[in-house]
Amino acid sequence: MSRNLTMSLRMKALGLISALLLTQLAFATDGYFTLGYGARSNGMAGAGVALYGNSLFGATNPAGMVYLGKTYGISVGLFNPMRSFEVTGARSMPMPGMFPPPFGLQPGTTFSGSTFFPMPAFAANFSLGEKNALGVSLYGNGGMNTDYNAKVFYSPYLDGPVMPGGMNPMSGIEAPTGINLMQMFGAFTFSHKFNDNFSLGVSGIAAWQSFEAKGLQAFANFGMSSDPASLTNNGSSTSLGFGGKIGILANVIPQLSVGATFQTPLFMGAFKEYKGLFAEGGKFNVPANWTVGLGWKPNEKINVAFDVKQILYSKIKSVGNPLDVMALLPMVPDQNGNMIANPNYKPLGSDEGSGFGWKDMLVFKLGMEAYIADETQVRFGFSTGNNPVQESQVLFNILAPGVTTQHLTWGFSQYFGKKALDFAFVYAFNNTVHGVNPLDPGQYITLQMHQYVLELGFRF
Repeated sequence: MSRNLTMSLRMKALGLISALLLTQLAFATDGYFTLGYGARSNGMAGAGVALYGNSLFGATNPAGMVYLGKTYGISVGLFNPMRSFEVTGARSMPMPGMFPPPFGLQPGTTFSGSTFFPMPAFAANFSLGEKNALGVSLYGNGGMNTDYNAKVFYSPYLDGPVMPGGMNPMSGIEAPTGINLMQMFGAFTFSHKFNDNFSLGVSGIAAWQSFEAKGLQAFANFGMSSDPASLTNNGSSTSLGFGGKIGILANVIPQLSVGATFQTPLFMGAFKEYKGLFAEGGKFNVPANWTVGLGWKPNEKINVAFDVKQILYSKIKSVGNPLDVMALLPMVPDQNGNMIANPNYKPLGSDEGSGFGWKDMLVFKLGMEAYIADETQVRFGFSTGNNPVQESQVLFNILAPGVTTQHLTWGFSQYFGKKALDFAFVYAFNNTVHGVNPLDPGQYITLQMHQYVLELGFRF
């Protein structure tokens, strides 16, 4: 195969991956972050920040890319999330003097559609002498999707009286209800090897994200949004941003290595079409995160990795701010029952507006890979972490039920000289979160999700 033909095929592959990345990338594993980056990483449950040769995608550890030489990789995964919510308890009837009036949801179980999503990625690495390398990676960082064919946020008890000017407070409620968040990163990495036992890598990250919300018209009424026209059903809104990542990789003894990374927050432009939904006028920055890990090589055929990762969701207001029902209303009753201006008024879209109430997520990942033949390598992995979705925040998280906390993974690589075919299977165990509907305390909401991922990659 000629050099020009090889380059042409590589450029076509990059174009195909870029096109796929711009279709639908909506998934969640570690909260709304993906479990791992590439089939090798996913086969070990995302562990491997301290493994040499396991960092083709700079998202794992940019310090590891200097050991790879000239290498290319592509992967395409199929993600299958199964999510639903269940409402138990009858809707409460509004009573005279009750404030705020109850806003009950329809009892029963509702399943989300849109259950299959592609997950492509591309990476390339180039040596600059013996001690330096440049790399580029394109990958989906994560996302979240729900697509309920129902009027989720709708109450018939609020669908009666016509307001001044002829506005019905619940008019315009439509199905479907849900959101679609997609994030794509481009990492441009420089890595340097100081000696055979220590390397450092830095990445500049350019980010693109897209968001769409449907069926949230109920929150446009009663002054709950700072900009009701920019709350829901405005199509896809996109934003660009940037950040960085640094990583180190070191051999402590021949059998033991350590690695660590830190990724800054990614500072994103606002979703202008949804500035009445997200805090700070539509901002949705990507949270900072860090990982530390150990790599152990008991012999030439086996690698074991253990990582600890934390994602700082609570530091992003649109994600971490809790839903405060009383702060959404501009008027509240005083002790005599007279309506007065709410001193704690913080509508959706304001600087301190309600969000999803996510906590920081701490995740533990354990993975192993072993040669079972000269050209065949198998992988296993397990990860577990705390749930970022709190019981008190189940109402808004009907839209973003990122409640999975444990994953079991398996994978293999088949080598053909310097080329390799990689495969990974991920199962996210079913998990639920159960809490009170804050708009109708007689009801309970249960969020549920489990997931499957199949991924196929090729390195050459």
